[in-house]
Amino acid sequence: MEKVKYVRTQIGSGIATITIDRPDVLNAIDDEVLEELETTFNVIEKDEKIRVVIITGGGEKAFVAGGDIDAMKRMSVIEGERFVYKGQCVLSKIENSNKVVIAAINGYALGGGTELALACDIRIASDKAKLGLPEVCIGLYPGWGGTQRLVRLVGKGVAKELVFTGRRISVHEAKELGIVNRIVPHDELMSSCVELAESILANSPMAVIQSKKAINQGSEISLDNALSLEAEAWLVNFSTEDRVEGLSAFLEKRKPNYLGR
Repeated sequence: MEKVKYVRTQIGSGIATITIDRPDVLNAIDDEVLEELETTFNVIEKDEKIRVVIITGGGEKAFVAGGDIDAMKRMSVIEGERFVYKGQCVLSKIENSNKVVIAAINGYALGGGTELALACDIRIASDKAKLGLPEVCIGLYPGWGGTQRLVRLVGKGVAKELVFTGRRISVHEAKELGIVNRIVPHDELMSSCVELAESILANSPMAVIQSKKAINQGSEISLDNALSLEAEAWLVNFSTEDRVEGLSAFLEKRKPNYLGR
């Protein structure tokens, strides 16, 4: 993998753990971090051995505390335009990855940090985590999908309140709203995410990726069209060797040996 400065990657047993590592600025995202995230995902996307990605933040305080405010203060309008579109591109790449992506929210996830978490498939949070979209408090507003992905999770009313006030919310409120899937003790966060990843790895790779496609794409279209999409994805999966292996293993009362084809 190409040498990077702020985005560390550890790979093992079908799982890639990505750590955004700028703890001195609470892992704030600037242009360089975006470039490194994109490079990292481009490499991971091509590695068929990796099926689950866990994203977390370096240090003990933050997942990602947002975009780098100092860097944004110095940007021209043209540079700001490039920054917002680059952020959207990278987060969409994460959302549409052919891997399952888990956000391990280990602390502050504010602004771009919440937006990064929203782009992941599953969000597991430490009991020390805090989330929010406080951009309006500093003369900005969410531009990396915060006004769009949040609505799809919690509805317009709640999304508008959180965006318009910029209010930080506790991890428990985030759980009640459906923003995070699960809260775990801080020192058990990574082990819980690995355990979740391993439970996903035990299943058919083709079935998992087709179900992700059906959920992601189906939620953006009418129910009738979504049902057609679901059936198409189901038939793609039905034509695989893994489908035959899964059914055979069940009937023969043994563990399946999935090959991802």
